[in-house]
Amino acid sequence: MNIPQDQKTSPVEISPEPVPETNGSSTPEVVTEEIVETEEIVEPEELTEKSGKKSNGKIWIGFDLGGTKMLCKAYDAKFKEVAFRRRKTKSRKGEKSILDRIVDTIEDTLEEAGKTKSDIAGIGVGCPGILDLNTGTILNAPNLGWKKTPLKKILFEKFDCPVVIGNDVDLGVYGEYSEGAGKGANSVLGIFPGTGIGGGFIYQGQILRGTRSSCMEIGHVCVQADGRMCGCGRRGCLETVASRLSIAAQAAQAVYRGEAPVLRELAGTNLADIRSGAIAESIEKGDESIKEIVITAAEHIGRAIGNMVNLLAPEVVVLGGGLVEAMPTLIVDTAWNSSKNQCLKSSEDSYKVVAAKLGDDSTVLGAACWAKHTFSDNQKKG
Repeated sequence: MNIPQDQKTSPVEISPEPVPETNGSSTPEVVTEEIVETEEIVEPEELTEKSGKKSNGKIWIGFDLGGTKMLCKAYDAKFKEVAFRRRKTKSRKGEKSILDRIVDTIEDTLEEAGKTKSDIAGIGVGCPGILDLNTGTILNAPNLGWKKTPLKKILFEKFDCPVVIGNDVDLGVYGEYSEGAGKGANSVLGIFPGTGIGGGFIYQGQILRGTRSSCMEIGHVCVQADGRMCGCGRRGCLETVASRLSIAAQAAQAVYRGEAPVLRELAGTNLADIRSGAIAESIEKGDESIKEIVITAAEHIGRAIGNMVNLLAPEVVVLGGGLVEAMPTLIVDTAWNSSKNQCLKSSEDSYKVVAAKLGDDSTVLGAACWAKHTFSDNQKKG
């Protein structure tokens, strides 16, 4: 899941605070382009190994569309995976090329599952950018170069089955609610620190959303009124102090000042190299300054959680993304403890904070589950 801003998965620029110059020295050169941590994609044909499973009856298709990769999985009625395909998005090739690759990826998944389009019960797609959830249109997705792309209509016409699109973070949280760390809970708040910080909230099976678009832009909750400038144009947003990009920027300064010798050897001061795994390894091997940076970031996330507990009273708070996966105990425990100082005393024991369980599958599985909820469960209720 690319979660990760003014869109929940678009890149933000966060420059480190200047380091005071000493004897003519200057601050480290910092690269601030988008950094996306993804697993290697297999070539040629850009297809992963085959799952080799077969399924009787209808299948649900989940699709995770990101700026660098796309992932499609087919599930049976009990949401056991029966087939999958992964491809590079190749967003620079333009809208038509990406749409063709989406269709090809779904068709390849069907072939692997031994199915045809008549066997699809429904398709759910997790998308980046600003969406019109009512029409199924991607209004603006900078990572894809899309504007006003009617994705729902295109897929419906191609596969002749029900299609629903949703914000990728919302569907990632829905995946954790349905089949992951929040399974069985009445309500789940999800927070995913990455390049920015995405959020979602599920209440009794429904995704909290606006009239037309998604909401829960928790990365843009103000935590420092006079803080750093955020990519959204405002100051002091949560993601300026607690996103992976922000942590990496602060870590680069610590390396430059000679305070993180382990990280210097692992990654230097280039943000492109200061990834979650390197940060976790540097802490494990004794870089106390990096540990303090991560703890401070987790405390900020905890304060945001406490505020959300006061507003929404979630039963479970799920923290996910590569940063949390690399340091689950440190980040989850710190955030949970910090949240208790922010929420009302009466709510201190009403919720728990846990690490996500589904990893990269949260959005693709959540998209399939949301399709079933939209097209099957709701029809039963009606």
